[in-house]
Amino acid sequence: MIREIKKEEINQLLELYTQMNNDLPTIDDSVLLLWENILSNKNYHIIVAELDEKVVSSCTCVIIPNLTHNQRPYAFVENVVTDINYRNRGLATACLDYAKEIALNNNCYKIMLMTGSKRETTLNFYKNAGYNSEDKTAFIMHLE
Repeated sequence: MIREIKKEEINQLLELYTQMNNDLPTIDDSVLLLWENILSNKNYHIIVAELDEKVVSSCTCVIIPNLTHNQRPYAFVENVVTDINYRNRGLATACLDYAKEIALNNNCYKIMLMTGSKRETTLNFYKNAGYNSEDKTAFIMHLE
Protein backbone atom coordinates (compact mmCIF):
# COMPACT_ATOMS: atom_id res chain seq x y z
CA MET A 1 0.00 0.00 0.00
CA ILE A 2 1.37 3.42 -1.00
CA ARG A 3 0.14 6.33 1.09
CA GLU A 4 1.21 9.26 3.22
CA ILE A 5 2.74 8.53 6.58
CA LYS A 6 0.77 8.36 9.80
CA LYS A 7 1.80 10.28 12.90
CA GLU A 8 2.50 7.16 14.93
CA GLU A 9 4.96 5.80 12.33
CA ILE A 10 7.82 8.16 13.20
CA ASN A 11 9.86 5.34 14.77
CA GLN A 12 9.58 3.16 11.67
CA LEU A 13 10.52 6.07 9.40
CA LEU A 14 13.57 7.01 11.45
CA GLU A 15 14.65 3.36 11.55
CA LEU A 16 14.34 3.22 7.75
CA TYR A 17 16.42 6.39 7.46
CA THR A 18 19.31 4.65 9.21
CA GLN A 19 19.75 2.70 5.96
CA MET A 20 20.76 6.01 4.32
CA ASN A 21 23.74 6.27 6.68
CA ASN A 22 21.86 8.40 9.17
CA ASP A 23 22.12 7.92 12.89
CA LEU A 24 18.91 7.07 14.68
CA PRO A 25 18.08 10.20 16.69
CA THR A 26 16.81 10.15 20.23
CA ILE A 27 13.13 10.96 20.04
CA ASP A 28 13.01 13.87 22.41
CA ASP A 29 10.83 17.00 22.60
CA SER A 30 12.72 18.78 19.81
CA VAL A 31 12.34 15.85 17.40
CA LEU A 32 8.66 15.53 18.27
CA LEU A 33 8.14 19.26 17.69
CA LEU A 34 9.85 18.99 14.31
CA TRP A 35 7.65 15.97 13.51
CA GLU A 36 4.51 17.96 14.39
CA ASN A 37 5.69 20.84 12.18
CA ILE A 38 6.30 18.48 9.26
CA LEU A 39 2.92 16.80 9.64
CA SER A 40 1.08 20.12 9.85
CA ASN A 41 2.74 21.57 6.72
CA LYS A 42 0.33 21.08 3.80
CA ASN A 43 3.23 21.29 1.34
CA TYR A 44 5.33 18.57 3.00
CA HIS A 45 4.47 14.98 2.10
CA ILE A 46 6.17 11.87 3.43
CA ILE A 47 5.13 9.00 1.21
CA VAL A 48 5.52 5.43 2.39
CA ALA A 49 5.13 1.93 1.09
CA GLU A 50 3.65 -0.41 3.68
CA LEU A 51 4.20 -4.13 3.38
CA ASP A 52 3.77 -6.76 6.06
CA GLU A 53 2.30 -4.02 8.31
CA LYS A 54 5.65 -2.22 8.19
CA VAL A 55 6.95 0.97 6.54
CA VAL A 56 9.53 -0.44 4.10
CA SER A 57 10.05 2.35 1.56
CA SER A 58 9.66 6.11 1.57
CA CYS A 59 10.32 9.39 -0.13
CA THR A 60 9.62 13.00 0.75
CA CYS A 61 7.89 15.37 -1.66
CA VAL A 62 7.85 19.07 -0.88
CA ILE A 63 5.73 21.50 -2.89
CA ILE A 64 7.49 24.86 -3.21
CA PRO A 65 5.45 27.99 -4.01
CA ASN A 66 6.94 29.98 -6.85
CA LEU A 67 6.59 33.41 -8.46
CA THR A 68 7.86 32.31 -11.90
CA HIS A 69 6.32 29.98 -14.48
CA ASN A 70 2.94 31.70 -14.13
CA GLN A 71 3.15 31.31 -10.35
CA ARG A 72 3.10 27.53 -10.63
CA PRO A 73 4.88 25.68 -7.83
CA TYR A 74 7.49 22.99 -8.27
CA ALA A 75 8.11 19.81 -6.33
CA PHE A 76 11.29 18.53 -4.77
CA VAL A 77 11.80 14.86 -3.90
CA GLU A 78 14.31 13.80 -1.25
CA ASN A 79 15.06 10.95 1.16
CA VAL A 80 14.27 8.08 -1.21
CA VAL A 81 14.94 4.83 0.62
CA THR A 82 13.80 1.22 0.67
CA ASP A 83 14.58 -1.32 3.36
CA ILE A 84 17.36 -3.59 2.12
CA ASN A 85 15.13 -6.65 2.66
CA TYR A 86 12.39 -5.24 0.39
CA ARG A 87 14.35 -3.85 -2.56
CA ASN A 88 13.74 -4.65 -6.23
CA ARG A 89 9.98 -4.97 -5.75
CA GLY A 90 8.98 -1.62 -7.27
CA LEU A 91 8.20 -0.01 -3.91
CA ALA A 92 10.42 3.06 -4.33
CA THR A 93 9.11 3.51 -7.87
CA ALA A 94 5.57 3.40 -6.50
CA CYS A 95 6.49 6.04 -3.90
CA LEU A 96 7.98 8.24 -6.64
CA ASP A 97 4.84 7.77 -8.74
CA TYR A 98 2.75 8.88 -5.75
CA ALA A 99 4.99 11.96 -5.39
CA LYS A 100 4.41 12.72 -9.07
CA GLU A 101 0.64 12.54 -8.52
CA ILE A 102 0.95 14.98 -5.60
CA ALA A 103 2.96 17.34 -7.82
CA LEU A 104 0.42 17.09 -10.63
CA ASN A 105 -2.49 17.66 -8.23
CA ASN A 106 -0.73 20.80 -6.98
CA ASN A 107 -0.25 22.11 -10.55
CA CYS A 108 3.56 21.89 -10.32
CA TYR A 109 5.43 22.64 -13.51
CA LYS A 110 8.32 20.30 -12.63
CA ILE A 111 9.52 17.81 -10.08
CA MET A 112 13.18 17.61 -9.12
CA LEU A 113 15.22 14.97 -7.38
CA MET A 114 18.88 14.88 -6.40
CA THR A 115 20.95 11.95 -5.27
CA GLY A 116 24.36 11.73 -3.71
CA SER A 117 24.82 8.26 -5.14
CA LYS A 118 27.27 7.65 -7.95
CA ARG A 119 26.26 4.00 -8.29
CA GLU A 120 25.14 3.18 -11.82
CA THR A 121 22.25 1.05 -10.54
CA THR A 122 20.89 3.94 -8.50
CA LEU A 123 21.26 6.42 -11.34
CA ASN A 124 19.56 4.02 -13.74
CA PHE A 125 16.75 3.54 -11.22
CA TYR A 126 16.02 7.29 -11.29
CA LYS A 127 16.28 7.42 -15.08
CA ASN A 128 13.85 4.50 -15.37
CA ALA A 129 11.49 6.35 -13.01
CA GLY A 130 11.36 9.23 -15.52
CA TYR A 131 14.00 11.61 -14.17
CA ASN A 132 16.89 12.90 -16.24
CA SER A 133 20.24 14.43 -15.39
CA GLU A 134 20.59 16.57 -18.51
CA ASP A 135 18.17 19.46 -17.89
CA LYS A 136 19.80 21.10 -14.90
CA THR A 137 23.11 21.20 -13.06
CA ALA A 138 22.99 21.00 -9.29
CA PHE A 139 25.48 22.71 -7.00
CA ILE A 140 25.47 21.87 -3.32
CA MET A 141 26.90 23.83 -0.42
CA HIS A 142 26.81 21.94 2.84
CA LEU A 143 26.31 24.21 5.83
CA GLU A 144 27.55 23.29 9.25
